[in-house]
Amino acid sequence: MAHPSYYYRYFFYSYANMILRDVQNLTYPDGGVEFKSTRKSSSRYSVLHGKKKPETILIHGSPFVISIGSQGKLEIRERASLLIRGDTIEDIFDSSDRSRVNLETVDVIYDAEQRGGVVITPGFINAHAHPPMYLLRSALAFEEDDLATSLKRMALLEQQMTAEDFVLGAIGDFTEEQRWGITSILSHYGVFDPVEEAAGITRQQVINAVSAASNSHPHNTPEMVETYLKAARTYHSTPAVALHYLYKTSPSVLERVARLVKKYNVLLTMHSAETKDYVEQCARLHGDTPVKVLDKYGLLGPNCILSHGIYLTREEVELIRDRKAGVVHLPTSNLLHRSGTFNYPLFKKVGATDRIALGTDSVISKNRLDLLSEALQAKTLHQEMSNVSYVELFNMITAQGASILGLKNVGRIAPGYRADLAFWKLKDRGFLPFDENDPSTLVSNMITHGGHNIRDLMIRGQFIISNRMHNIVHEGILLERLHEAHRALRERIKK
Repeated sequence: MAHPSYYYRYFFYSYANMILRDVQNLTYPDGGVEFKSTRKSSSRYSVLHGKKKPETILIHGSPFVISIGSQGKLEIRERASLLIRGDTIEDIFDSSDRSRVNLETVDVIYDAEQRGGVVITPGFINAHAHPPMYLLRSALAFEEDDLATSLKRMALLEQQMTAEDFVLGAIGDFTEEQRWGITSILSHYGVFDPVEEAAGITRQQVINAVSAASNSHPHNTPEMVETYLKAARTYHSTPAVALHYLYKTSPSVLERVARLVKKYNVLLTMHSAETKDYVEQCARLHGDTPVKVLDKYGLLGPNCILSHGIYLTREEVELIRDRKAGVVHLPTSNLLHRSGTFNYPLFKKVGATDRIALGTDSVISKNRLDLLSEALQAKTLHQEMSNVSYVELFNMITAQGASILGLKNVGRIAPGYRADLAFWKLKDRGFLPFDENDPSTLVSNMITHGGHNIRDLMIRGQFIISNRMHNIVHEGILLERLHEAHRALRERIKK
């Protein structure tokens, strides 16, 4: 019996103070799942059992499943099917092998084979972001204003943001990142609760690092951060610790942060060695360079994530390598802010490239929050001095990025790994033409083309985006609310 194909659409809103107004007209009262199709033959979803929350999903017949293997090598499976049970990949097998799955146990079949097929990759890992700042898009005009003046004006706007603005901005950020295939994010910001609220609404996986010493939130303390660490199990996001800059962090705060990181075994992230001036100010306050200061306090290790890292010495890079700390490369942000050039050749020379992940930063540093264009920026930036291969870049935004952030069972497509998956239409300018004798050219095509919107996105075994439509947030209304809030923010600054 043929099963009807439906358009997968699931609206769910849970927003404090009803910032997204008129939400009740767009949600299903029982919070259930409805499968429909608004365009003939547009859906790839077939419903076998009409459960409100499908538990078992068969992804059938993908022409290419692309992932990094357990040895750090690129693996491409052709004509493969995936069985998803709950939030986990249970099996991957040749799509012609009908014995590997009992269809009576499957709730939904996703057809990845027809109409040119769908390429599947792991969801991407964004290792550095400031989600609430999404509301500040257009706050900097790099081609017209003096950079220092622009940054001061942006800071004034940020100081006028309310708790509701923070939540709305983070929703805007997370939904855009999801459209670029990003399923896990390290958020670094001065507030925790709005980021947590937005993560829960959008179902985004977020390491929610809140500043224990913050420029924009000067009243933050390690003790405040600890209240979130104590209640970690009650949150959708994962609490972590952030520092804005070391030169803004007193020795007393560093000592207390070191105790927190050790006590709760959590990530610590910060901006580090972003400009020469910041390095000099760190030396004036702490008597040494940033990496050495962190090492002195016992903070330099696998739980330590340093963003930017432009002005690092060879000794510091070797310490990062030996202590297995992570560094987030942000080439677009560094270029726009004229901070300097990340020394990738030095990392390569000392064998520390496996400690590098990529990040987007915020919309005031990279207007489009995707990692494929960031990978291309890294590729072109270092091309003359040291080649960065496409496989290395793909690894940085998948398996290696997940490993650096301490995310277990994430960043690869393999049995036992979490079902965080990005689905890309193969019959697309970003993929075709490719060398059929060398399918790895699909990866180089993805990166050099950049700018892909995913077709579908799965997080923890649930389709967050399907048939190119967001299943949780009505993006039309969201964009209107973002613009209204941005306009109100600019009006407040005039007063």
